[in-house]
Amino acid sequence: MTTTKDIWKQYAEVIKYFILSKVKDVSVADDLLQETFIKVHTKLETLKDDDKVKSWLFSIARYTVLDYFRQRDLVYETSDEDFIFEDQKLEHTKVDCLRGIIKSLPKKYRDPLFLSDIKGLKQAQVSKQLHLPLPTVKSQIQRGRKLIAQGFVDCCDFKVNDDGYLVGELKEKADCKVCNH
Repeated sequence: MTTTKDIWKQYAEVIKYFILSKVKDVSVADDLLQETFIKVHTKLETLKDDDKVKSWLFSIARYTVLDYFRQRDLVYETSDEDFIFEDQKLEHTKVDCLRGIIKSLPKKYRDPLFLSDIKGLKQAQVSKQLHLPLPTVKSQIQRGRKLIAQGFVDCCDFKVNDDGYLVGELKEKADCKVCNH
């Protein structure tokens, strides 16, 4: 069983660097690091698989930073660290492809889509946080969703059926154009 102390020893520096890359202020980063590890300590029993501690920890840190930005009405900039997930599993899933597709989206589509569809913010909140007009945010989210669908078409040869639904079977990981590069 992993302890908070073990997690601190192994990940405190990398999590602090991640937080600092977002807030650009050492004292704020230290406070948010402490807050992150308080959450880790109080929620440690919810970690079902010790092999997923890194992605679980980054998720807690990301939400802690997002809360900080939300409380101060600041803009949250996504980066590659936002898309760190547990180490690749042997099994190839649609989630693996989705992660790769989202990472490859242009930033102007990835940020609004990330805040709306992944973080669950209302489009009006995304508009306010990104300091963009609501119609712009709505169109960027729609375009981002279309790019994700196109990503599945390009990645694993999915098709859009007559009803507009994405259909197909995942290729083996070795044949996947997104996950295997």
